[in-house]
Amino acid sequence: MKIAIITGASSGIGKEFVKQIASFEVLDQIWIIARRAERLEKIKQEISPKVRPVALDLLKKDSIQTIKQLLEEEKPEVKILVNSAGFGKYGTYRDLTDNEIDDMIDLNCKTLIHMTYACLPYMKEKDRIIMLGSSSAFQPLPEFNMYASTKAFVVHFSRALNFELKSRGISVTSVCPGYVRTEFFDVAKDTKNPDTCRNFKPLYEPEDVIKKALKDSARGKDMSVLGLHVKLLRLMSKLLPHSFIMRSWMKIK
Repeated sequence: MKIAIITGASSGIGKEFVKQIASFEVLDQIWIIARRAERLEKIKQEISPKVRPVALDLLKKDSIQTIKQLLEEEKPEVKILVNSAGFGKYGTYRDLTDNEIDDMIDLNCKTLIHMTYACLPYMKEKDRIIMLGSSSAFQPLPEFNMYASTKAFVVHFSRALNFELKSRGISVTSVCPGYVRTEFFDVAKDTKNPDTCRNFKPLYEPEDVIKKALKDSARGKDMSVLGLHVKLLRLMSKLLPHSFIMRSWMKIK
């Protein structure tokens, strides 16, 4: 049995991955993972009977063990793993609670690692892993520091893992979008300091980001970047002092 596994699948970028993978990939099942069971069932009804909802809160430690047990019982080939689960919060060091900090690190970083390592024994040559990074990973971002730092970790981890897996013929692609029209902002602004960031231009559509991501993944690229604005941001982060970039960010955020 050939499957895809997509975390954070109940909305936004994760849901768009489900749509496009169901449309363009030849698979027996697509396992979709998120907390909200009713949303997952609705996605199955809307998109494809091949979709298999797996309602789990990945912040709970036993969730990864549940995935491991499912994989051991069914022994599928994981053709595509998409680690899309994650969230961000705007604010300075004064504005984030201990729980927000811990949950961001746990979901954006630790869960992503454990999901990946759980699936790797079930992957073969030409299978693919897609990690949701962010353009915020390219440089330090004051007042969006915690989220940007977790995504910097994701990008470095993904690119190094891609190198490690070359001998097995498995590719790892970190997807680094700019601002995308999703529910992300509703969660990010729900803090003590919701107005830390206000400038969300340009705003990209999730279908365009995922279309590019799947194309880059199929080509074996270790990073997927959509849009001239984001490409310039990546280039500037390599050429300009980060102190200058941080000062500029504080003026336009």
